[in-house]
Amino acid sequence: MTIQFYQYPKCSTCKKAQKWLDDQHIAYESIHIVEETPTKEQLQAIYETSGLPLKKFFNTSGMKYKELGLKDKLPEMSEEEQLALLASDGMLIKRPLATDGKKVTLGFKESDFLESWK
Repeated sequence: MTIQFYQYPKCSTCKKAQKWLDDQHIAYESIHIVEETPTKEQLQAIYETSGLPLKKFFNTSGMKYKELGLKDKLPEMSEEEQLALLASDGMLIKRPLATDGKKVTLGFKESDFLESWK
């Protein structure tokens, strides 16, 4: 199974993660997170697979997140609304987001990648 690797080309963390995958000779499909933002249904499936809280999927350091004042709004939003919001703009999603349908990693921590993708 090939990993779906959602990334943003200008993101330095994404570049590090991509280099790590390349160095380990791990096959992945690189997906531009803004041009091909995952749909609400895809995000729902990834979220359910991950076992992580939904708020972890938000790029909290992003300008868009701050512009929309999401720190204060998210706690009042339903899961449905949060997923729709994430699907509406790839810049709101924490990246890189990698999944093979069974496992999910968010961001790049070498230890997580080793555990999940090696």
